[in-house]
Amino acid sequence: MRTILDIIHSFLAGVPMRAFLLFLFAFLLSFLLTPVIRFLATKLKILDIPNERKIHQNPVPLLGGVAIYISYVVTVFLNFSFSIELKGVILGGTIVLLVGLIDDIWNISATLKLASQILASSILIVYGVKLSFLPNNWWGNGGEILLTIIWVVGIINAVNFFDGMDGLAAGLTAICSVCFFIVAAITHQAYLGFLAIALAGSCLGFLKFNFKPATIFLGDTGSTFLGFTLAGIAVMGGWAEKNPKVALSLPILILSVFIFDMIYITIARILDGKVRNLKEWIEYTGKDHLHHRLVNLGFSEIETVLFIYLIAACLGISGINLKTNGDLKIYFELLQGFYIFIIVVILMFTGRKLASK
Repeated sequence: MRTILDIIHSFLAGVPMRAFLLFLFAFLLSFLLTPVIRFLATKLKILDIPNERKIHQNPVPLLGGVAIYISYVVTVFLNFSFSIELKGVILGGTIVLLVGLIDDIWNISATLKLASQILASSILIVYGVKLSFLPNNWWGNGGEILLTIIWVVGIINAVNFFDGMDGLAAGLTAICSVCFFIVAAITHQAYLGFLAIALAGSCLGFLKFNFKPATIFLGDTGSTFLGFTLAGIAVMGGWAEKNPKVALSLPILILSVFIFDMIYITIARILDGKVRNLKEWIEYTGKDHLHHRLVNLGFSEIETVLFIYLIAACLGISGINLKTNGDLKIYFELLQGFYIFIIVVILMFTGRKLASK
């Protein structure tokens, strides 16, 4: 039985350590660019000002997403491995990023943001990145187009919703990207693996400055770009050629923390009468997300972020194991069990802290 090291070694065969070098380059570029972007955002007074719906106490520079975007795009282009699908991801991602940048500086309407996200999703589809599991006829093709748009717009906003606590959205994106990279390695999709590992490196380089206490935020510029790119990678992947159930379940599991929070808060806000239409759904901001609720239960912000990281890692391993077998599956299940016990320890410490008050 092959170990994970065997699989990664064979994955890198012919391109010695390319994935590692791409990760390292993206990490270092993001690490070096982020302070520059932070300085520019501060000088230009592009700041996230605290209010009653936010948890930070002092103004924090925005535009961290610009550093991630530049790092990611430069890394991908230096890889010199291009495809028509990649063009769709880059073009669509650029549109989402630019609209997010405008929103961070001047604030724009929810309608315009939604229109830009649908446009970016349509560009993905034009360049061949779309869900493919329905019958090859008019209603099947139309259904795939509609579901692809819903998927991409949904993941964009789900990641944006999670950008409410230091290090949360960027760290979760890195975890999901690493999971996609591992599955790409297992399924011999080298090109897709390169895209995923470059995104992970870009996020982790930025995370040094975004983890609590954050000195720069992603802003809509970054959170929407990360959501769009994750959604595109999920659709691009050939996760199961002959089993559409696996092909659909795998990316859903890897991204399930984002998906769960989006579905939960949407239902809760509708039932509470806080959201009555799509425009209000996009515009509404409140302290009712998973991370806010954990803090209300007594978790510190760092405990909350680490707790959600571990949940995402456990669910990501579940997605990975859809494509593994033998000893490799056992190794991942042992790792998953280890993460679960760390989650239990965090719960125990939090419970003891509350009991002592």
